[in-house]
Parts: sequence; C-alpha cells; structure tokens
Amino acid sequence: MKVTSPQLTTLPHLTFVKALCYCSTCRKVTGGTNTANFIVPEEKFKLESGQPKSFDTEHETGMTITLHFCPDCGTTMWKEASAPQFKGVKIVQAGTLTDPTNFTGKIDVELYAPERASWLAAVEGATQKEQL
Repeated sequence: MKVTSPQLTTLPHLTFVKALCYCSTCRKVTGGTNTANFIVPEEKFKLESGQPKSFDTEHETGMTITLHFCPDCGTTMWKEASAPQFKGVKIVQAGTLTDPTNFTGKIDVELYAPERASWLAAVEGATQKEQL
C-alpha cells in the first residue's frame, strides 16, 4: 500500500500542516510518545495502491477518529477525524511516506504539548497548543 501527495513537496506554499500530537489517542495508535502528522487537504491526497482497512475509535475529546491501516502489516497510514476543524483533510502519518523531500521544513505545531514526555524538548519555533 502506498500513499502519496504530490503537494507535500511544495513547502513555500505550505499547503499542509506538519504537526506532532501527544494526545493519548495518538500515543496508543503508535505505541510511542506521539504521532508525526501531515494534515493534507483531501484533494491533494492520493492512495496509489492497496485497499486499506479502517477502524473507528473515540478520541478523548469525544470526536470519532477513523484509522486507515494496511491490512498486511497493520501500519496506520492516515486518520480522519469527525471534529469540524478536520473537515476536508486527511491526517497522514508522516512515517508512511518514503520520499525524503517530504521531511524538509519545520514542524508547524505541537498538539497536546503539556502531555509531551518530559525527556522530549519542545520543537523550536513550533506553536505549542494545549489541545487541538
């Protein structure tokens, strides 16, 4: 399964948001301290191959998060959220993209920053938000 978005490399126009999230839902999704996310407009998102499976879970805010994952390896590829601020976007898991040009630039925002593990430093220049 391969997810791409040709617009992910157009950083001067910042057509997507690069966000780290430390909420408990994201920590559970990864089994780690956070998720690294590219919040991409739906029209820029393209699934090149494969047929993902999906699973709905309730976020701690009460919104529904739909996880889309590879049926072979279980890797979460992207998420969708029912909250109004996520209408029309896909929350792509950054680690699923193999093109290194996707990882240029800086993180824009850290969500649920107070829940960041104490051994991790804040990203310099990133907006620090208490929630979404």
